[in-house]
Amino acid sequence: MDARSAPASIEELLDRILEVSDGLPKRLRQCAEYVAANPDRVAVSTVAEMSEGAGVQPSAFMRFCQVLGFSGFSQMQRLFRDSYAQNWPDYATRLEKLRESGAGSPSALLAEFVEAGRLSLENLAKTLDPRALDTAIKALSEANMVHIVGMRRAFSVASYLAYAFEKMNVPTMLHDSVGNLDSRHAIREGDAVIAITFAPYSPETVALAEAGARAGAKVVAITDSLASPLRPVTPLLLTVSEADFGDFRSLSATLSLAVALVVAVGTANRARKNGIP
Repeated sequence: MDARSAPASIEELLDRILEVSDGLPKRLRQCAEYVAANPDRVAVSTVAEMSEGAGVQPSAFMRFCQVLGFSGFSQMQRLFRDSYAQNWPDYATRLEKLRESGAGSPSALLAEFVEAGRLSLENLAKTLDPRALDTAIKALSEANMVHIVGMRRAFSVASYLAYAFEKMNVPTMLHDSVGNLDSRHAIREGDAVIAITFAPYSPETVALAEAGARAGAKVVAITDSLASPLRPVTPLLLTVSEADFGDFRSLSATLSLAVALVVAVGTANRARKNGIP
């Protein structure tokens, strides 16, 4: 095993992968690229499944773990299991769980969801990096066009951003899956992409973010974890952790972040038009 100590967090692990990947042999580099693109799979996969996904032998994947400072795959997997966000149950299961817990009247349910929203907002205020927020706003305000993508649960946030930016006279394009049309070719250098996805992550959102980065656009990610597959795509990562009640998650904090982005970008654009530095 390499002498270096094992990473103590997923963030440190992903940073180490970026640090060493260029100097790795081909097979180990395949392992690095696969883990960086699919960190959510490490916690629930065997070493055989991970090596198959990376297109290498299990022995090569074990060697990759050791290069990072782990004794083997099991030690690396424990790091992910400690923080891995499990896929959420379907709505029927969530409703059954609420019934079993005796959630009570609609008024009681409302009170619980209000409390979950309050906790989410407090956590956002404490944890969001103001420097990352400032950098994201600068990138969005300087963009020729803002492209927005968010599927499934994130679609309400994406559609709100598109609506609000339009009201702020910010050139905006909402990317969705209607008609299965591929609109990623509309992204140009000098544009910006807002990609929104939460566990279990949308591969369509990640793919469009990757296409935007390849096109030379700045990518701003809104996601729920540093282990998000958007992390290898962009350093502009705005993480939002939503509290839940009965396995139902609100979007209170995420929508508040979206409102802040819209107002800040609109203000910056107006200041630029008026010649205010």
